[in-house]
Amino acid sequence: MAQIRAPEFLAKLPWLNVDHPLSLKELKGRVVLLDFWTYCCINCLHVLPDLKYLEEKYPDLVVIGVHSAKFDHEKDVESIRQAIARYNISHPVLVDSGSHTWRNYVVRAWPTFVVIDRNGYIAGTFAGEGKRELLDELIGTLIGENASDLPPIRKPPEPILSAIAFPGKVLADAESNQLFIADSGHDRIVISTLTGEVQHIIGTGESGWKDGDFETAQFAAPQGMAFDSNRQFLYVADTDNHLIRRIDFQKKMVETIAGTGQQSRNIRPHGGYGLETALNSPWDLALVADSLLIAMAGSHQIWELRLGTGMIRTYAGTGAEFRVDGAIESAAFAQPSGLAIDGRELFIADSEISSIRAVELGQNPQVRTVCGSGELFGFGDRDGQGEEVRLQHCMGIAYGLGAVWIADTYNHKIKRVDPQTGECKTIVDGFSEPSGLSIAGSTLFVADTNHHQIQRIDLESLTVSAIEFPGLCAPGLCFPS
Repeated sequence: MAQIRAPEFLAKLPWLNVDHPLSLKELKGRVVLLDFWTYCCINCLHVLPDLKYLEEKYPDLVVIGVHSAKFDHEKDVESIRQAIARYNISHPVLVDSGSHTWRNYVVRAWPTFVVIDRNGYIAGTFAGEGKRELLDELIGTLIGENASDLPPIRKPPEPILSAIAFPGKVLADAESNQLFIADSGHDRIVISTLTGEVQHIIGTGESGWKDGDFETAQFAAPQGMAFDSNRQFLYVADTDNHLIRRIDFQKKMVETIAGTGQQSRNIRPHGGYGLETALNSPWDLALVADSLLIAMAGSHQIWELRLGTGMIRTYAGTGAEFRVDGAIESAAFAQPSGLAIDGRELFIADSEISSIRAVELGQNPQVRTVCGSGELFGFGDRDGQGEEVRLQHCMGIAYGLGAVWIADTYNHKIKRVDPQTGECKTIVDGFSEPSGLSIAGSTLFVADTNHHQIQRIDLESLTVSAIEFPGLCAPGLCFPS
């Protein structure tokens, strides 16, 4: 079989995480692994641990992330820089916003890996996640025992020094005057009053999985939360650990209640005992009676954890990444990332189809689309009604005052949706990838993710103000926030 020479990178494309643009000519003599990714894609995030594993095993390997954007917002260099910091990426990243490199390598899916041998020829191409063993075997064969003495081409991630880092979700409880913050970039949960007086910091601030007391417990990029005020339990979607955790405020302990710590590869509807069933990137939670509903972003489904029995199962969604309305058994979602309830319906921020969905709670539940195109590439920024609405990778959602409030994440806006008519209207902009919302009274709390802030919107005056957290520090530091 004839060998295919790897196409050279186009000149003048931006590069991140490296001090100069790289070329395959410069890298001749080294094995190169290209990772074609886009940072909205949950599958692309799933392979980051595989890349880290390969980098550590093979210091001679050069990993290059080729960021070929799906959404318009992801073409922005600064947005990609923020994603690199959020996900602790140390290897060089080529900003392929025009998808020139994507086309030159005939890539058709995110993620796709291309392995290039020491002489600059393509040694293998692999699409999809779960390819660690195949890549390991091929790269090990190519590198063999003849590793070079050249230094690795990597840039160590810089610590995020702000008091809160890339907050993913926020939960406000007016009755207890508490604000629960998923301090995702610091791998911890912060609890304050609604005005910012810090009450608890839960987690060491170091990524890991460890149950125990508030000071020694560990999380990995936690996201959505649900609060049971009667039992004083806070449930947490521990996203990168693929776990559901329970925080007991009476005992001041953190406990795992579902998941095995391994990512599930099974996207077909299934279930079992919670602690024996692998999960797939749980992203948000909603408490309904004695059940916890879970936005399982990695398998494009909604799951249910029955708290009384500890059993967990697929509640809605076939696992196909599409928009299909109708009965929950045949419905399909696309990376659901936010949940909210009004007592009768579960509202869903279905991020990859940039749409708001709803599931009728009760007997014979049905799924409907409230607004948005329902198409994987049907995104934009347009107010209106129903399917004429265009959003861009919406991730946050809340219900209150008779309306659904959404964080239109990649449009950096907060919008109001009538849950019955699907009429959508922008109310405030000026955020940076807001990913979480919660409402208490007439105040909407916003996890303003890339600004490393929690903002509040007075829904009567539409004024926006940042919450200060006096005395709160980044892990291992202490300075005024």
